[in-house]
Amino acid sequence: MSVGKQKQFKSPSLLQSPSSSSSSPMLCSLQGSLLTLAILTLLSFIYFSLNSLHPSAYASPTTATTTYISSDDDDADNEQFSDIYHSPEVFRLNFAEMEAKFKVYIYPDGDPNTFYQTPRKLTGKYASEGYFFQNIRESHFRTDDPDQAHLFFIPISSHKMRGKGTSYENMTIIVRDYVESLISKYPYWNRTLGADHFFVTCHDVGVRATEGLPLLVKNSIRVVCSPSYDVGFIPHKDVALPQVLQPFALPAGGNDVENRTTLGFWAGHRNSKIRVILARVWENDTELYILNNRINRAEGNLLYQRKFYETKFCICPGGSQVNSARPTDSIHYGCIPVILSNYYDLPFNDILDWRKFAVILTEKDVYQLKQILKDIPYSEFLTLHKNLVKVQQHFQWNSPPVKYDAFHMVMYDLWLRHHVIKY
Repeated sequence: MSVGKQKQFKSPSLLQSPSSSSSSPMLCSLQGSLLTLAILTLLSFIYFSLNSLHPSAYASPTTATTTYISSDDDDADNEQFSDIYHSPEVFRLNFAEMEAKFKVYIYPDGDPNTFYQTPRKLTGKYASEGYFFQNIRESHFRTDDPDQAHLFFIPISSHKMRGKGTSYENMTIIVRDYVESLISKYPYWNRTLGADHFFVTCHDVGVRATEGLPLLVKNSIRVVCSPSYDVGFIPHKDVALPQVLQPFALPAGGNDVENRTTLGFWAGHRNSKIRVILARVWENDTELYILNNRINRAEGNLLYQRKFYETKFCICPGGSQVNSARPTDSIHYGCIPVILSNYYDLPFNDILDWRKFAVILTEKDVYQLKQILKDIPYSEFLTLHKNLVKVQQHFQWNSPPVKYDAFHMVMYDLWLRHHVIKY
């Protein structure tokens, strides 16, 4: 096409001057309409863009009420949700969906003296394992129809095996034979190679008993007590089970900051490197109450537990197996837990923002521990303590289970895991 023709093509009647056409009024009207439409489109785009970024600021009260609040129970829930959660509204809505839909199938096979049994007791360091076994059976999450199940529970009670005097070697054989029998008898494992299966165990007994079956450890979801990353724990797959020594000897603490005059407290066995250092550096300090062993019972009834009531910050160093009930003891008694451990996956860490109710340190911080705690402003301490009271319900086991308690939080973590499983 020639240059002359291009100029001729670019000069249609709509672009001529007003004096060159008899249709000038129509042209002006059309141009005005187009300009108005463009402005309205731009304004609409800006409005909806801002609305998507800040929905609470632009949504009408009627819309917000209709969308998010459906009952008096929801009103009560909204009041308790705060920034102690990573995503408060997401947690509330997803929790409600979990309660309405989540189903778990429990395998019924195996030696009744070893499997599908509540562990020997619901006390001591195995209490969390025992409560979960009991809670899952009496909860509405359980289904007898495997075709309706989102996840499959393998009821391996290493606690019961240990109580029967079974050696670790024989435990491994029992676990292996049992799981292999489930794989051969049922079709469900092979659909995902066990990715939609889980087992629950507390302390190192269950961890050691399952080590001999790599396909169970690597494929299925492990719900284990207070694990560390350096013992094979996979954070995005496995779930940290809170180790809770129930029943608690004394009532829950909280809203009692005026009684907390001791800066920091720890008493326990020196069964790990960090505990040895902690005791050596601080056991003679006048502001940190650090003892090389548990408080002798002869010195007073429940003196150890009562010390939690008097202290602002309770030191929680990793033990020989990293796991410890000290964080949950601290939470129950209203003492801010100071996590002093490397590679530690805290219970419900993907739900709760631990930094809002605890002090998170690494082991190298032990040498500056006193100054770190003293540098925390009193206003920040008050906020940590207030938030600590809010999370206490999440670290309490009940029978039957209660909404938002430790059992429901574990189930919620499992509910989150099941969404990534495809088959």
